[in-house]
Amino acid sequence: MSTRHILLGLLATGSSHGYDLKRRHDERFPQARPLAYGQVYTTLQRLVRDGLAEVDGTDSDGGPERTMYRATDDGARELAQWAGEIAPPAPFVTNEIFAKVVVSILSGSDPEAYLRAQRAAHMARMRELTALKTTPGADLASVLSADYALNHLDADLRWMTTTAARLTTLTAEVDPA
Repeated sequence: MSTRHILLGLLATGSSHGYDLKRRHDERFPQARPLAYGQVYTTLQRLVRDGLAEVDGTDSDGGPERTMYRATDDGARELAQWAGEIAPPAPFVTNEIFAKVVVSILSGSDPEAYLRAQRAAHMARMRELTALKTTPGADLASVLSADYALNHLDADLRWMTTTAARLTTLTAEVDPA
């Protein structure tokens, strides 16, 4: 997963400080490794340096003063481009696909359209692998390798179908506003 893009996705809902971004990341992506505070602040500094985020004042919220950040228009464009890119259909892509579904919800994009496009990419790859393994004279290593990838892609497709059926509930959990 791209920490840079995940933080931009979290900033798509409005200004926030690093502590809150870390907390929200860890809540929204429980299957991912929790972010370290240093990683959050380093990434925010790079986003500001690259013009994708900017400082939006400070907030004390009853505690120490914290720097607030917000995504810039360039940041929103980069996020939209990243979120719309189809993850290469390969084993273990579900985490990236899930992240893009959540970011689509957070940024007001269409997670259902993303899942349809990702499903089409998976189906195309499955057709390629099926052709490979059914080619006359295909060696066993190629067949077994194709079977392995097909099983993972099939699992992803089942997950996408289940997720699409649960988008209303996921949207309410991810973006309760």
